[in-house]
Amino acid sequence: MEASITLKKVGKLVNDKTILAGLNFGIERGSLVAIIGDNEAGKSLLLKVISSSEYQEYGQVFIHGVDSKKRRSEVTSKIGYMPHELDLDPWLTLEQNIRFFGLLHPVNLETINTRMVQFSRDLHIIPYLGKMVKDISPGIIRMGMVVRALVHDPEILILDEPTGVLTPAEAEHLFRILKNLKNEGKTIILITHKLKEIMNATDTVSVMRQGEMTATMQTNETNPEQLAELM
Repeated sequence: MEASITLKKVGKLVNDKTILAGLNFGIERGSLVAIIGDNEAGKSLLLKVISSSEYQEYGQVFIHGVDSKKRRSEVTSKIGYMPHELDLDPWLTLEQNIRFFGLLHPVNLETINTRMVQFSRDLHIIPYLGKMVKDISPGIIRMGMVVRALVHDPEILILDEPTGVLTPAEAEHLFRILKNLKNEGKTIILITHKLKEIMNATDTVSVMRQGEMTATMQTNETNPEQLAELM
């Protein structure tokens, strides 16, 4: 299959310390991939580099064959990114946050509103759209951030621990939606520490250690006990 995301010798430094070390790997279009590893592995920084919210010091990132540094605006329109941090403006309503982000892309307001309502309904957060973010629980904010990442209809969805503050029922529901999006052709890459989510919902799991990708396995061919030892 054609690659959706390709990294060639990608390295990233933070305060002169190497966090990502010459990464080479690819992710197929229409796949749902989990990245696991300890807290020092560089997972979140990797997602930031892939999403173009941060740039690598060396190497190249290709999104559908396009160099992300050379054609940033074209690349970012294809990507929906949800960071680990809760970064919505607390003094705006949930819908204002989502709408503002949508307007940063070449999408008209009517389409933005339609998609916002559609995904908010799917995620059961319609009653919260008119509420100020400062008055909403972290779990609902997290769901709103997923909607924000989807509102411009990206081809690639990048999620940093999307279920970290969700209840088990909320997390299970979110993954049902993610699997549906994957079946519609979207490429999804996410970080999770939850073995059940990996085994039940993802196609591939990649293991990071100290800024390097040390293993990539097909989920349906992976032993859960072995995978648990790698997390």
